[in-house]
Amino acid sequence: MACVRLLFVGLLVFAGEVIAEQNSNSNGGEILVMEEDELLGLFEVLGALLEDPGWAQVHPQPCTDTPWPGVQCEIGQDPPVFHVTKIHIGPDILTPPCKSSANLSESLLKLPYLKTLSLFNCFVTSPLTLSPTIFFGALSSLEHLALVSNPTLSGEIPSSISEITSLRVLNLAQNNLQGEIPRKIGGMVNLEQLDLSYNNIKGKIPEEIGGLKSLTILDLSWNGIEGNVPSSLGQLYVLQKIDLSSNSLVGMIPPDIGNLNSLALLDLSHNFINGPIPETLSGLEHMEYLLVDHNPINTSIPLFIGTLRNLKSLSFSGCGLTGPIPNSTTTLENLTALDLDNNNLTGTIPPNLGALPNLDQLNLSYNQLSGQVQLSEEFIDKLGKRLDIRGNSGLCTSNQMYKKQNNSTYLEAPVCLNTTGPKNDKTVSDKQPDDDERMKPSWYHDETSSIAPLQMNQKLISLTLVASFLLFVS
Repeated sequence: MACVRLLFVGLLVFAGEVIAEQNSNSNGGEILVMEEDELLGLFEVLGALLEDPGWAQVHPQPCTDTPWPGVQCEIGQDPPVFHVTKIHIGPDILTPPCKSSANLSESLLKLPYLKTLSLFNCFVTSPLTLSPTIFFGALSSLEHLALVSNPTLSGEIPSSISEITSLRVLNLAQNNLQGEIPRKIGGMVNLEQLDLSYNNIKGKIPEEIGGLKSLTILDLSWNGIEGNVPSSLGQLYVLQKIDLSSNSLVGMIPPDIGNLNSLALLDLSHNFINGPIPETLSGLEHMEYLLVDHNPINTSIPLFIGTLRNLKSLSFSGCGLTGPIPNSTTTLENLTALDLDNNNLTGTIPPNLGALPNLDQLNLSYNQLSGQVQLSEEFIDKLGKRLDIRGNSGLCTSNQMYKKQNNSTYLEAPVCLNTTGPKNDKTVSDKQPDDDERMKPSWYHDETSSIAPLQMNQKLISLTLVASFLLFVS
């Protein structure tokens, strides 16, 4: 403990010497300085984070003569001095690394002009919780807070974080945070991005989240969030991305989501959401990624899907879907991936799916589809293993397609019995003797079938003679 106190006293003395040197070098305001308390606060914050105990000696003037890439400064007004506006420790800054006992110093409160605090993979050994006192309105200039990939950062998100009304980006992804999303978060009216993904957050999404009127990105994926998707999300008219995947959400998709005209991504996969999909989603003209896979939707594919002309990826895998694949899907010319596997879809595969110019992945496996696969050979060759129709016992292919099945084990389907194969001088039997055997009637393969046609003709002749005799007698 005495060593720590001695180090702190030394840091104070050193900071005083740096300030004195800066002031002595000032001449008519030409050389700008930092305020003493702010510089000392910076040294204390980085001293609590970085492995290098001599960082302050190496960077005594971090805003001017001895800069460090993780610190940025701006010139203030009245008086015109430097202020620390950014502290960043991440994969792009390798030295010095964070120390094993790294923590967030309350000396952050001495940096009132700080706009960005981003710490990646810094808290990996010693347990750390977010102190409510640090975030209670004192960091009034903070706009970007990112504490990401810190496995020992745990505890609850303090509700006092909502007091930072200037915050535009709040990224607390890939930590070990618990508890619930604080209701007061709805008061952060300037927040544009909220990412709480990959934590252990429980409870419900608060209805108050509808107060984040500036929000463009909402990512709450990979948590343990329960309850319904709040209808108040439909009030966030500038939202472009909603990712609520891999949670325990229930109920239906609120129709109010259809109000989000700027929405480009909606990921609700891996939850317990029920169908049907609300018709109001037909107005999402900017939607590019609609991912609803692995939910008990248990209805048919909505017909309005064809109106989402900007769709690039559509996934309904494992949703218990029934009915046919609607022809409206063949109008989605921007579609690159269509995943409808592991459902109960019936009917045929729309041939025009193969005409979609950008489609590069088509998974229809493990359904109840039937009929002949009429996708073009060019389309099949282009997709290769990215075309999967396995597990549909009612599907069949032409002879010509069947011959090429060795190109992909995912194109498993027998030859259609009514297929005559390609038209040329050779018969089907010449080309595919084994397959041709399948197309012959069952009596043909009987051991005595060589005389079966003759016996049938003799019976017909006999019946004809008997009928003629009876007519003659009568």
